[in-house]
Order: sequence, then structure tokens, then C-alpha cells
Amino acid sequence: MDTAQHNTLERWLTGPRVGSLPSPSAMPAPKLSFEFFPPKNEKLEQDLWACIRRLEPLAPRFVSVTYGAGGSTRARTHDTVARLVRETGLTPAAHLTCVGATRDEVDEVARGYQEAGVRHIVALRGDPPAGAERYEPHPGGYAQAEDLVRGLRRIGDFDISVGAYPETHPAALSADADLDYLKRKIDAGANRAITQYFFDTDVYLRFLDRCHAAGITVPIVPGILPVLNFAQVKRFSAMCGASVPAWLENLFEGLEQDEPTRRLVAATVAAEQVRILQANGVDEFHIYTMNRPDLTYAIAHILGARPQLVAA
Repeated sequence: MDTAQHNTLERWLTGPRVGSLPSPSAMPAPKLSFEFFPPKNEKLEQDLWACIRRLEPLAPRFVSVTYGAGGSTRARTHDTVARLVRETGLTPAAHLTCVGATRDEVDEVARGYQEAGVRHIVALRGDPPAGAERYEPHPGGYAQAEDLVRGLRRIGDFDISVGAYPETHPAALSADADLDYLKRKIDAGANRAITQYFFDTDVYLRFLDRCHAAGITVPIVPGILPVLNFAQVKRFSAMCGASVPAWLENLFEGLEQDEPTRRLVAATVAAEQVRILQANGVDEFHIYTMNRPDLTYAIAHILGARPQLVAA
């Protein structure tokens, strides 16, 4: 890391914030959950399960498994969460979306999860299928995540998480409309919201203030994305509406061919995001692992998480 990058990181870590940042030894390990995505082939399935086994001893509160655009990974998501129930001591949370299916088909998937012992669902509207420019509700399906939450509540006593967008969903008419939509999902029966990733901690803290002012009292769990491939993250952020601050770009400048330093910077940035938010009273975090176990494990270790005996 050159002098300019070091100065940028130092300014970020020591800049003005709500409250002071205690030393690491004075802070308890945060409550963590992890997100995985289902494999597309046998090799990636082996990689996924190596990731799961690496992180399992950290005893996360739950682990979520994503659902591809248009429901494209429905079967693989189900198989993964069912195997998590059978073969691990982890609590799986299955993503479920409204896209490309009737209500009866979505309900059938939810009942399948219930029969497999899965009690936690991440209920999302979902992304348009490949080739579609915008989301269109299925004529016989759930129109929005709010409707899906109500449907799940009719089926069983699920623990339901929904999505939240500190920087506003790209399809929302306004920030206020987006917040109102989040409240409707909570009022429909969701137990918590998990946020889209962000990089400036003040973005989340301002959003949390707005949630409280709107009467939202369930946990708003910050989503933390470790940045290993900066160019990839910048492209994806442009699509999902997450801002990429200049200081982050400066930190990764010149590291395209230097993966060891990128890993160090990625772990440091993610861990400091968590520590700053902990100092502001936040104690639960959802890490988007991108199925990269070593980076996630390093971040959890920096934050004080240690292996525990997990009974399958």
C-alpha cells in the first residue's frame, strides 16, 4: 500500500463519527450471519461445501442461500439448504422470490422448505430474468415481496427476512417511497430486514435513523461485502444503486495484480466497517461471502469470532 492509499485509509478510520471507536479488545464479537450462492456445476458445488465447512465452526446465527434471477437456481437452492439441515449444525435461510412462478408454485416451494426442516426464509421480489429489462409480476403470482411475506405467514410460522436499501432500490420512485415499501413488508409479518451492501458507514446510520422515524422497530441488519475484485464490485454497484466512494477506489488502485494486498485491504475495510457500526450500537451483521471462505474467516477472526463446537 503506497503513502496516498495509507493516508486515505487513515483519514477514513479516524474521521468524525457518531461516538468514539473503542479498542478491539474492548468490543465483543458481533453476531454474524453469512450468505452463500448455490453452485452451477459439480466443481463449484465442491467449492461451496469447502466454504461451508470452513465457516461452520464460527457458529453464525444463520446462513442464507441465494436464488438466481428469475428463479434460475430454485432446485439448487433447495438442495443446498436441505443438505445444510441434514449434514450441518447450521441454521439455513432459503431465498425465495416472486419472479416467474404462480402463487401455488411459490407456496409449494415454501412447503418443501418447511418439510425439509427449513424455518427461515429470505423473502424477496427478485430480479428480472435474463434478457428482461424490468420486473413484471407473474399474472398468477405474488406481485411484490410484501405479498410473498403475507403468503408465507399463511403457510407456516417462518422466520422471515426481507431486503432493505440504504441508498434506495434502483426501481423505487423515491427514497421515501422505498422506505414506505420496507415498512409494508415489515407490517406484513417480516421479522427483520437485511440491507444491500454499502461502504460509507454514515449511509447506513442515516438510513437507520429514517427507519426508526418511520416506526420500523425490527432489526435492520447491515449487509457487508468484502471487496476482493474492485472492478467487478464497481460494475455491480452501478446496477444496484450502491455508491462507491473515492477513498475505496484509491485503496484498491494499483492492486489489480497483487491479490495478497487486496485481501489485506478487503479484510481491513470490512472489519472496520463493522467496528464503527458496533461503536454506534449495531451488533448483528450479514456478510456476503461470495463463497470465498478464507477472506470471510479472516474478517470474522479480526472481529473476535472464534471456532466453536457445532453439533450436526
